[in-house]
Amino acid sequence: MNKKIISPCISICKTDPITGYCYGCARTDEEKEIWKNEKTNEEWKMKNLEIITSRMKGWQLNTFKESYDHKIKKGISIFKKNFLQKKL
Repeated sequence: MNKKIISPCISICKTDPITGYCYGCARTDEEKEIWKNEKTNEEWKMKNLEIITSRMKGWQLNTFKESYDHKIKKGISIFKKNFLQKKL
């Protein structure tokens, strides 16, 4: 049985104009589109997670890992959870 891989989006959706990578998840716009395609297989997603985390270093990598882990466990990224709480 294959486990469904959760999107690496952590709700910090701004693209670096130099690298073309998202500040939150380090994906390119093309990679984001591939993730949205229902035909994209879990093997590609797992490999892409390895690629995007290899693009990150230091605080960005630590923040991503913490928020992505929270998203896997709780269904929502830390950034989005905090944003929604502030709106209340």
